[in-house]
Amino acid sequence: MTALLLAGFLAVLVPQDPPVSEPAVAPSTAPATESEDDAKDALEEQRTWKVGDVERMALVHVPPKAKDAPVPLVFVFHGHGGSMRNAARTFRIHEHWPEALVVYPQGLNTPGQITDPEGKRTGWQKEMGDQGDRDLAFFDAVLADLKQQYRVDPRRVHATGHSNGGGFTYLLWAARGDVFASFAPSGAAFNKSLRGATLVPRPVFHLSGRTDPLVKYAWQALTVAELVKRGECSAPEAWKAHEGCTIQRSSKGADVVTLVHEGGHRFLPTWGALIVEFFRDTPRPEPVEPVKKVEPATTGK
Repeated sequence: MTALLLAGFLAVLVPQDPPVSEPAVAPSTAPATESEDDAKDALEEQRTWKVGDVERMALVHVPPKAKDAPVPLVFVFHGHGGSMRNAARTFRIHEHWPEALVVYPQGLNTPGQITDPEGKRTGWQKEMGDQGDRDLAFFDAVLADLKQQYRVDPRRVHATGHSNGGGFTYLLWAARGDVFASFAPSGAAFNKSLRGATLVPRPVFHLSGRTDPLVKYAWQALTVAELVKRGECSAPEAWKAHEGCTIQRSSKGADVVTLVHEGGHRFLPTWGALIVEFFRDTPRPEPVEPVKKVEPATTGK
């Protein structure tokens, strides 16, 4: 019966979009408007890529040693109706991890699943094949370009995002799991792509609000339960004494860390530092060299 209920819930779980009255990400320093000065304050550089016939853009923080030594790479995705600048001001991954190459991509106008059916607000594809996979193509283009320009550490590529951006983070796990070391989705739940996907075992940090009115906490809890099941994880224990955080250790290298707060569908400014702490702790393991069989020495007669 429990398995049937779980399957029924997972059949309707989708990354939800926030209503117009509540922003996808709550800025930690909320200016009245966004300007070019805001972008300069948040990051060093705005860049563009031509993906098909569309020009895509992102804010990029480049650490000083990016061309000389291997550096971590973090992708940060805003929610539906959000922006790259808003995500940069709120997550502040580049401040918490200045040694990392950090990318805040900008979404295109995308139909929402609950609000904005006409697609007047920015967002990310929600399934494999949605919007012609334009956002997966965008990710591929940015990753390839940055790897060509800088010494990206292949053991330290990570992704995080909130709401629709958290859903896209999960989608990247399903579609590009081999690229990443770990993931940190916030305010999101499994979508169709993940329900049927064989996920590469990776550590995940799922952040959620117990009173989330959009992506219901029960949905997110079932998503976490599915990840725990797939990872064959142990019982929850405190994660580094951080309030509201637990870790369930995996026998497959797919630990599940959670943060649950009593609020709703918002990203809290203090979470960026916790995400960086999690990413620092979860590089991909060093490849194991195969043990060479040593033939016994022979002696001549």
